[in-house]
Amino acid sequence: MSNESHYHSKKDRVFVRAIAGAYNLKDELARLRAMPRVRKGSEIKFNDGPQAFSRHYVEPKDGITQTFHLHLEEYGPGGKSQKHGHVNEAAFYILDGKGYEIHDGVRYDWKAGDIAIVHNNCVHQHFNADPLRPARALVIKTKPMYMFMNMLFQYQVEPRPAEAMPGGEGFEARHLEDDYNHPR
Repeated sequence: MSNESHYHSKKDRVFVRAIAGAYNLKDELARLRAMPRVRKGSEIKFNDGPQAFSRHYVEPKDGITQTFHLHLEEYGPGGKSQKHGHVNEAAFYILDGKGYEIHDGVRYDWKAGDIAIVHNNCVHQHFNADPLRPARALVIKTKPMYMFMNMLFQYQVEPRPAEAMPGGEGFEARHLEDDYNHPR
């Protein structure tokens, strides 16, 4: 029996799961090109709440893309997300509002126009710092690639709050608006 560490092993290891079934690039490209090129955001409803809401525009289960995940997060007045971690990276482009992130115990402040980066394997949580107005972020993730490689790991440390923050009672995500140009 060897004392060899798996970190320094000379044995071959498999990092990507097997892909089984018929795959033909020509057929896959035809399938992808037949998918809708424009999705109406007004037809995609927000879920979750009452402090943090999500609207998923493109995700793996849709079959529209192979390696792309895009969603919108809206945080009610004073709201926060669940505290969680995952292996995939994410970029949050802040559309409006002001707030902050806590990443592995370190606070990072943001405002409209900023980009917040969540690195691999980081325990994090998102906060709206304004007790009166909502905040929004467009989120781009590498999650589908991690799913493909069978390396997806997510862990919830603290669930999304079940109650609105004081002052945020009755807040609903802005899913019916026509004008997405928000004053700063």
